[in-house]
Amino acid sequence: MTLLPEGWRKSSYSGQQSACVEVGRVNDGAAVRDAKDRSAGYFTTTGRQWAAFIDTVKTDRFN
Repeated sequence: MTLLPEGWRKSSYSGQQSACVEVGRVNDGAAVRDAKDRSAGYFTTTGRQWAAFIDTVKTDRFN
C-alpha cells in the first residue's frame, strides 16, 4: 500500500511551462499538486474518480 504519492510527473504537453499540475501514484488512484507550489500539498482521488476525470477531459466535456 502506497501511503505517500510516488512517481510525480507532468504532461509532456506542458513543455517548459510552469502553470501546470503534476500527477503521482497513490494506492489505487492519483495525487495531484501544483507544479509551481509543491509545498502547498496535494489532493488524492480514487482510481474510479481519476478514470472518470480523465474520460471527461479526453471527451472534451469541460467546454
